Amino acid sequence: MTDELLTHLEDFLILVVDDIPANLKVMKEILEPVGYSVTFARSGDQVLERVKLAKPDLILLDLMMPEIDGLQVCEALKAEPKTQYIPVIFLTASQEEEHLIQAFEFGAVDYVTKPFRKPELLARVRTHLLLKYTVDKLRETQIELQEALEAVEKLARLDPLTGILNRRALMEIAEQEMNRAKRYGTPFSILLLDVDHFKQVNDTYGHPVGDQALCAVVESILNGIRQVDFVGRYGGEEFAVILPQISTDSAWKAAERIRLQIEKMTIFTEQGELKLTVSIGVTTYEREDKIVDQLFKRADQGLYQAKAEGRNQSCQV
Repeated sequence: MTDELLTHLEDFLILVVDDIPANLKVMKEILEPVGYSVTFARSGDQVLERVKLAKPDLILLDLMMPEIDGLQVCEALKAEPKTQYIPVIFLTASQEEEHLIQAFEFGAVDYVTKPFRKPELLARVRTHLLLKYTVDKLRETQIELQEALEAVEKLARLDPLTGILNRRALMEIAEQEMNRAKRYGTPFSILLLDVDHFKQVNDTYGHPVGDQALCAVVESILNGIRQVDFVGRYGGEEFAVILPQISTDSAWKAAERIRLQIEKMTIFTEQGELKLTVSIGVTTYEREDKIVDQLFKRADQGLYQAKAEGRNQSCQV
């Protein structure tokens, strides 16, 4: 890492801030021959404008300047998310402890006293560029790890075939909706769907077509519900839909809308066209319900009734 830093000094931009041209000239003569890219500013206002155009890797900032002094500039930089991590080294002719304490309190990482001593200045610049380089890499790694973790957590909640919620995630959401219903007295309903004669589909057309059929069913369900609703794979060819703030009549209408949409659907396969139907059990939260399993049990009873009465229908319990 150190070797990489030393061999690519031109990749590091240093902003030098001083209201005295002679001091800027000295800095230029020290930093540029070593290989650093250097830019300059002569006031606090210029600093705040320059960092918008090109974010430096390090700022060498004069402590005492007219109008906006170095402390105010440093405070402004640290208050902005885009510039808060840029290391600031103060340039000062002052040896007073109070000034140095203030500098660190405002976010400085170091200070260099005037007149500048070339070896000291270069050593401090190199040290803080190396630290920034290391911290930036760690921050990038942390972000990548966080994104990877979020992706894994998301995948752990999804059914791998259909991309909708798996049973575990579905039950968690049902618990949340039930708690909300208990607390605020709002309704919510559950639909439990089963693809009719699905075993025959697999036996006749094969499992790849069966998988295609399940995905088509999911697409129809998604097209028939609201954005605030939840759909998940309950198991095999069974799917569940959670309808927040939906009461009994509206839940049955939603079930019928989905059922009719699937009935009209045609799946094209190498063996020919495939038509599907679903049976649906419908239930709504009641105050007597203590656990989510009670709702799913009732929905399953409605589903069993729909199957018993000839399939391709919705039954409410």
